[in-house]
Order: sequence, then C-alpha cells, then structure tokens
Amino acid sequence: MFIAFCVIFALCVIACIYAVCVNAYVKSSSEKYILSAEEAAGTENADCILVLGAGVKGTTLSHMLEDRVKTGIKLYELKAAPKILMSGDHGREDYDEVNAMKDYAKEEGVPSSDIFMDHAGFSTYESMYRARDVFGAKKIIIVSQKYHLYRAIYVARYLGLEAYGVDGQLREYAADTNIFNALREFLARNKDFLYVRFNPEPTYLGEAIPINGDGDATNDKV
Repeated sequence: MFIAFCVIFALCVIACIYAVCVNAYVKSSSEKYILSAEEAAGTENADCILVLGAGVKGTTLSHMLEDRVKTGIKLYELKAAPKILMSGDHGREDYDEVNAMKDYAKEEGVPSSDIFMDHAGFSTYESMYRARDVFGAKKIIIVSQKYHLYRAIYVARYLGLEAYGVDGQLREYAADTNIFNALREFLARNKDFLYVRFNPEPTYLGEAIPINGDGDATNDKV
C-alpha cells in the first residue's frame, strides 16, 4: 500500500514538473514575437490582423473582446495589414461573435470589404489552422490579451505561419477573471503543446476564401 502511494505521488510530481516546463517553454518561445502596435506595423507585408473572439451577449462585446477589436482597428489604421480577420464562435444561430465584431469595426470606420469573418474559429488551434488553409494567410498579426498570445503565437508558428502578437488589454479586468484565465491558460498551453503535434483537421474547412479578396464574401447576413 505504501509503495503504491509512493509511486502515485512520484507520478503526480513528475506530471506537475512536466506541465510547468511545457508552460514555461510555450511562453519563452513566444515572448519575442509579442510586439507593440507600432512595432507590429513596422514588420511589413502582413496578410491580415487576426482578432480572436471572446464572449458576447447578444450583439454586445465583452470588455475583453471590445479591447481586442479596438486594438485590431488601431493596427489597421497604422497600416499593419490591409485586412482584418475576425475569428470566433458562430456555431449557433443565437450566438455570434464574429458579426458582432465586424459590426463594431464597421461602426468605427473600417470598410466592410476589409473585414473577413471566420465563423468557425471555435478554438485557438482552429483559428490558426483556418487562417492558413481557408484564408491563405502566411504572415499574421494576432490580437488577444497577453496571457493568451503566448499560446496563440506558439500554435500559429508550429503550423507554419509567420505570426506576431499585440496585447489587446486596454483596461483592468476583475481579479477573479484574471485568476480564472491564468489557470485555464496554464492547462490550455499544455493541451495545445501536444495537440499541434497530432495536427487534426478543424471542425470545418470548406472552400478557400483568399484573405487578399473582398471580406464581404464571408457575410452571412443581408
């Protein structure tokens, strides 16, 4: 009984050490690609600004998502890339991140034709995979909060994209939100570290929609 307990304890310690090391590796390998908006604009020839989705309530963006979209608009205005790709969850008729994101950007003066929507960006991995295989992007500037950028950049670069990131945090968030996100992201970094090595196809692929074309090709509403 004691030996079994020792074995289980040792395995738990090894698993914890492994998880901490993977987390540190994902962060350290991505850190140098996180830039300021001005630095990102200076990288030149990016295909698109990839804004990752987050929660919406009806058509209202959560604070985190609003910050991301505002940062994406700033990058567009700095001419960091000629197109914005809004990637998020639109898996149900009654839940739609991407149209809410696009509508917000249009109200801020971004031409509709320069805003693409990825309706099937159900996860960070799927957003990166589809940016590459559906939209044909090769060089991207990812917008999310910094805690998330480490993993997003790691996944994108593992999939062969030349990816940079810009921190979209423009305000302080609630302490419990920060704690939850930190814990969730610790686990997600470990998950995606392994997931990219299996390289499964995303939930949906479909026909190619070149990112250098007209963003209205992704519209699903009249």
